[in-house]
Parts: sequence; structure tokens; C-alpha cells
Amino acid sequence: MKEHNEEGAYFRISVKGGGCSGLSYGIGLDDTKQDDDVLMEQFGVKVLVKRDDIAILRGTKIDYKQSLMGGGFTIDNPNAIYTCGCGSSFRTETKQGAPEKC
Repeated sequence: MKEHNEEGAYFRISVKGGGCSGLSYGIGLDDTKQDDDVLMEQFGVKVLVKRDDIAILRGTKIDYKQSLMGGGFTIDNPNAIYTCGCGSSFRTETKQGAPEKC
């Protein structure tokens, strides 16, 4: 956030339909908090999650890892009962989503 002069922004994580398993994650920075957002703070970072996504993401651990191939976020969601081979799509016991062809 500092690198991109976005220190005042929120870190937003979301769940949307799609991917080969039915659901996929969205991660990004956002300047605006909406009425249906829940605001949390972790390690000094303000995190926004839509109220409807809280149950799907409860207990999820997000980390940023750097490697020789570059860096990126890893997501460990204990609610995911199925994930696809690409690792970016999932489904939970209570939310199936809308699978798409890979």
C-alpha cells in the first residue's frame, strides 16, 4: 500500500460466482466503504468484507508470499470443501456458486 501511495485505502476481499468450482476470490484496494461492508483491522490493515461473504470467509488466512517467480497472495479457507486444480476457485458446503468451464 505504501509502494502505491494507497496508505489510506482499505484492503477488500470478496467472493463472487464463477471459476471451475463455482466461487472465486476478489482481492484489491478500495477507497470507499459501502453500507453492507464489515470493517475489520488486522496487523494495522483495514479490511473490508461484504456482510454476505463473512460466513464463507470466516477463519480464512490470507498471506503474501514472495518467491523467485514473483509474489502473490495465498488464501487458506477452512470452509472450502472443494477447490479446483488451479487453486483460485472453490465451493463451500453451504454455497456452491455457479461453475464455469476452465
